[in-house]
Amino acid sequence: MDDRRNPELRRFLQSRRSRITPEEAGLRSTGPRRVRGLRREEVAQLAGVSVDYYVRLERGKKLTASDAVLNALARALQLDETERDHLFTIARPVQRAIMPPQHVRPELQRILDGMPDLPAMVMGRRLDVLATNRLARALYADFDALPERDRNMARFVFLDERARSIYQNWELGARMVLSALHLYAGRWPDDPRLVELVAELSSRSREFDQWWAVNDVARQSHGSKALRHPVVGELVLSYETFTATGDPEQMLGVYTPEPGSPSAEALRELAVLAAGPAASALPVQVPSMAG
Repeated sequence: MDDRRNPELRRFLQSRRSRITPEEAGLRSTGPRRVRGLRREEVAQLAGVSVDYYVRLERGKKLTASDAVLNALARALQLDETERDHLFTIARPVQRAIMPPQHVRPELQRILDGMPDLPAMVMGRRLDVLATNRLARALYADFDALPERDRNMARFVFLDERARSIYQNWELGARMVLSALHLYAGRWPDDPRLVELVAELSSRSREFDQWWAVNDVARQSHGSKALRHPVVGELVLSYETFTATGDPEQMLGVYTPEPGSPSAEALRELAVLAAGPAASALPVQVPSMAG
């Protein structure tokens, strides 16, 4: 595997060493530095490998790095658990010739529809939005009304202007979406639809193009999101994600408010509106991907 075929490994190693100073790594800084962060020879020293080996690894040469070497690099680069797992993944990428379309089973859709008081959605590969329930569509957007290729959370966040008003902190939300997409890119770098998606977002969003190069990764199994709805106002919702049985690349996400909180009241109000005759008048409807 040459440099051109493993850009994720090259960019990730470069970005991780650029964020650590010699002092933070316990080294003495000697002489002026042309670039920020650690030099390649310093990473090699910290990991206990030869400089030549590390240089070839960072350049994406065809090397079989052992668990011991990858663990040593993770320690040298001060990676957290998610970043360490990502390093192992991109150092040993899996080639997949055929990626069949993903479909949500009718039973899972019934589970979504059976939660009228909680927003819920299923996301698949490359953050494609595979299914939503009525309250999720009222909270975010009517993804079901979009062409299939446009039903994607990254496209929505970076290309739809309304996403910037939905997130109370748009940059934080956008960076989290991008970090999750980077994790997927590490697993399936040759996915043609991913390559197309990244190229489109890089060309149409200045922020995406800049932040993609940072190579941050994050696993979003749970957390909270601060949102702003044009009708019911601000909401702070916790979310939990679950892997769908039968397809580990489908994730069910469910949003819940703190009981008795203003967010809970706002969500109840939105649920009533979404279920009533005025649902079609809710401002958050079909995202616009034009541009």
